Amino acid sequence: MKDSVPNESIRMATKIVHSGEAHMGAQGELITPIAQSAVFCYENQAQVMRYVRDEEKRFEYARYGTPTHVAVERKMAALEGAEDSLLFATGMSAVTTTLFCLLSQGDHLVVVEDAYKRTRGFCTETLPRFGVECTLVPPGNTRNMLAAIRPNTKVFFAESPTNPYLAVLDLPPLIEGCHKRGVLLIIDSTLATPINQRPIEFGADLVLHSMTKYLAGHNDVLGGIVSGRADILKRLRDFQGEMGGSADPHQAYLILRGMKTLQLRMEKMNESGMAVAKFLEQHKKVARVFYPGLKSSPYHAIAAKQMSGYGSLVSFWIKGGEAEAFRVMDALRIPRNAPSLGGVESLVCHPASLTYYKSGRALREKFDIRDELIRYAVGLEDVEDIIADLNQALAQI
Repeated sequence: MKDSVPNESIRMATKIVHSGEAHMGAQGELITPIAQSAVFCYENQAQVMRYVRDEEKRFEYARYGTPTHVAVERKMAALEGAEDSLLFATGMSAVTTTLFCLLSQGDHLVVVEDAYKRTRGFCTETLPRFGVECTLVPPGNTRNMLAAIRPNTKVFFAESPTNPYLAVLDLPPLIEGCHKRGVLLIIDSTLATPINQRPIEFGADLVLHSMTKYLAGHNDVLGGIVSGRADILKRLRDFQGEMGGSADPHQAYLILRGMKTLQLRMEKMNESGMAVAKFLEQHKKVARVFYPGLKSSPYHAIAAKQMSGYGSLVSFWIKGGEAEAFRVMDALRIPRNAPSLGGVESLVCHPASLTYYKSGRALREKFDIRDELIRYAVGLEDVEDIIADLNQALAQI
């Protein structure tokens, strides 16, 4: 299948709409159809032999991909500037399958500690059961992060920006340091999207996204994707066939449809996220705001150098504790109280209770998940309404 417009001759907004998809389908359809079939048939045994001899490219079984999957993967590879991409059923399936594929008993990996709780838990609790060691490092000083690498380190895994405190890693020296030591660098770039940051352009080996968030963008479908080097993706594709964490064709279709408005949504979300962060920073009942677009952020200089926008996730500490945080949360009228981000609807959550309550206070204190922390995922509502709503909610404490 040829792209409708050659990737090398077009800019990002045009890639988002056209890359990965044929100019028109076999029946003249404009939109890539849902290939809703678990199996793909052969005309005869001669075609089977051409397929198994790699003389003919075609589909065999939906766990290994469908035309709808391929459209998503090709589009994402074009947006990231990657050699290949691989679609998964969820973001966590992308994380776990990738790490299982690349790590073996006796290996070691380094993980930046301000990461999604489930990712961190998989690395520190599940992988050690299979003989893989894990070291957590705080984000920030590149030299200190690289110092955690050992002779048996195979992977350095980081989010950038991180969740929930939005630390931004200085990618060029980190990538150079990892590669000098023979370590693969994987960046979870979910919070940035390819609109705001493309780590592969800096030399990252793999980039991972939860497509549930900004890429699909409508809070109605799960998905994950890994992009990067073709040699690693070939291994990963074969391993995914064994692990079975494939997306279904309808998932792929919904993700593909959502991706086509990505740039428009991110432009609005970048603008609104910055406005909300600035409002919160000057509010007398807010103790601290975490947003890399603010000059007060310790990561602002790095973010300004390697990002084209700062996203719509804003974390902040209110002045007070759990009771005051709950009061603010319950007084908000626009956002839903829910644990995701990147969709058209604004969402707000209290990480200490919703995500970390069952983990116990010791773990919350270890990772500085305070009772006064609120995470606000700004959506596509009018930003003046969002700010007015925040103002009235903060007036309740």
